[in-house]
Amino acid sequence: MQHQYAFAAHIRDPQANPRPADVEDRRMAIYRELFYNNVEGFLANGFPVLREILDDTAWHAMARDFLARHRCHSPLFLEIPREFLAYLEEERGEQPDDPPFLHELAHYEWVELALSVADEGEAPACEPDADLLVTRPLLSPLAWPLSYRFDVHHIGPDYQPAEPPAQPTYLLVYRDADDEVGFLELNPVSARLFALLQEDGDENGRDVLARIAAELDHPDPQVVIDGGLDILEAWRRRGIVAGGRA
Repeated sequence: MQHQYAFAAHIRDPQANPRPADVEDRRMAIYRELFYNNVEGFLANGFPVLREILDDTAWHAMARDFLARHRCHSPLFLEIPREFLAYLEEERGEQPDDPPFLHELAHYEWVELALSVADEGEAPACEPDADLLVTRPLLSPLAWPLSYRFDVHHIGPDYQPAEPPAQPTYLLVYRDADDEVGFLELNPVSARLFALLQEDGDENGRDVLARIAAELDHPDPQVVIDGGLDILEAWRRRGIVAGGRA
């Protein structure tokens, strides 16, 4: 067992852990390369934007640090991106050369993979063609709201902000009936609408929208209700709202 631990420690972090004396370096190099290349490949595929904006030196140093520091809790390759997020949040800490949006961008990229394999769960009982104003709109369990300081959906090689925008970014990621994952940008009103529909309440769609109009102190609540209905209908077409409950 001790020999196995020494073998694994060297593969994970060859700089800090010498190879077992009874294994020649030529053979050990094969294991080192296979292990690193497999894990690094999963990271690059799971976080393509992050990989693109970091130069080779920074990227491979981060991947090596992940292997050296983090202890995975799952043997499944599909869980590697989640383990990488845990490493960023719990072990890496703030590094002076890391972009300030690193954690948020990584989370944003992870969400797409996580939702693509998420369990649908039990579909809520609903009327697919129900009037969304007179019934309680029901949210799909495959629609997840996201909130970030940075506008992560715009970040790429040509846009890497040093400071977050004045307003937070609200996004909605969802999986439709064809199992395609999509993203929508929300404004404060649509984000509030989604949040209220997440609550365990009996208000119908009109009541929820009237509540938002009151919060906004809008002079014409019907304008908010009409605009909110348009949002709800657009969500229904995408499978974000599954229907209504009387």
